[in-house]
Amino acid sequence: MKKLFFILLMLPLYVSAAENEYIIVIQNHQFQPTEIIVPAAKKIKLLIENKDATPEEFESYSLNREKIIGANSAIKIYLGPLAPGRYPFFGEFNKATAQGVIIAQ
Repeated sequence: MKKLFFILLMLPLYVSAAENEYIIVIQNHQFQPTEIIVPAAKKIKLLIENKDATPEEFESYSLNREKIIGANSAIKIYLGPLAPGRYPFFGEFNKATAQGVIIAQ
């Protein structure tokens, strides 16, 4: 009974965490989706999956993040809480095609 109570007590934390997780896929040297809308003033988790056969670097000056994602692999990046606004990001190795923005509102 104590175990069930603990699980029910923790359930809102799991639901809340899942609500603030966003997936970005790199394929053909492009981010998909190119625009993500997230809640302002909340911590979020980005899961970035690179489906290309070459590495890519997720970079954002406004988010102060720079992370290499190996070929056919994934990483997690934790952000926030973010102030309302636009936060552009790009792929350092494919700047012409790998572009995106996170919009906090």
